[in-house]
Amino acid sequence: MNPKVPDTLEQAPLAYENADFLNSPEGRMLRILAEYQEPMARFRRERIQDTVVFFGSARFRALDVANSELELLANTGSAQPAPKEEQPASPEEIESGEASAQKLKLAEAAVEMAQYYEDARRLAGMMASWAKTLPGRRHRFVVTSGGGPGIMEAANRGAYEAGCKTIGLNIKLPFEQHPNPYITPALSFDFHYFFMRKYWFAYLAKALVVFPGGFGTLDEMFELLTLAQTRKLAKKITVVIYGSEYWKKVINLELLAEKGAIATADLELFQFADTPEEAFALLKAGLTENHLESDYEREQARLEKEEIPDHPAPSVQEMMGPDIAKTR
Repeated sequence: MNPKVPDTLEQAPLAYENADFLNSPEGRMLRILAEYQEPMARFRRERIQDTVVFFGSARFRALDVANSELELLANTGSAQPAPKEEQPASPEEIESGEASAQKLKLAEAAVEMAQYYEDARRLAGMMASWAKTLPGRRHRFVVTSGGGPGIMEAANRGAYEAGCKTIGLNIKLPFEQHPNPYITPALSFDFHYFFMRKYWFAYLAKALVVFPGGFGTLDEMFELLTLAQTRKLAKKITVVIYGSEYWKKVINLELLAEKGAIATADLELFQFADTPEEAFALLKAGLTENHLESDYEREQARLEKEEIPDHPAPSVQEMMGPDIAKTR
């Protein structure tokens, strides 16, 4: 007796279309590579050469910055607000005397944070306006943030209002979140791996501005300071810490040097600023000295006297970029 012929098999999926495989532990390496290669392709297509990165608190939403009305969020970058009892006191609550001591403290902090939001917005606008006057066929010193609300939104907003491209490097978290609306759509990224997001923060950055923030801001700042301290970056990076009163209450960097935990020379890896004008002057001086006036940049300027084309850049086979620093 002849055995029954099996039913026709469905065609097996191609490996790169097999979602079960791509999302499995075995597919992790491909996911990591994708978070390297896909951003690289977009940066090349959008003609991005390098960036200036803004870090700062993402734990508030700007409702009315002019009146210091901010809404605290449930978590960093979250789309959901914190509970009502954790929100700053409203003007009505303060006027009626109903605000608790905690809510009054939060209201005072909201005034301070609203000013930092406005300062970040102004500084990003100044930075972007200056950068777009620089010659060359690629965009220089593009304002970049973590893509969320708060200070990140302020930085993207300032660059957007200056009519410039601006980058958002978001991270997928286990709660609802949204990129801020001021990011250039073609330059809005969402990462699964924190370390790949940090890679793109570090490797395109020629300068870093650190506004008041929490754990994430501290983590990102010290990561880049450590890379600069250990000379793992084959480039000089200008680091501006914004808001000296805030930061000197949060961390005592001078004490680290006094106790020998860092070298006294390491205190020269960063500078403090308290106004957008002061911060912009430090950024412009550092970027000009370390990059625009280098021998490499002079040669590039000689070769690239044309304006930035409006059309997308050629493929990787036809054109190299962006300007990623090598590691030693």
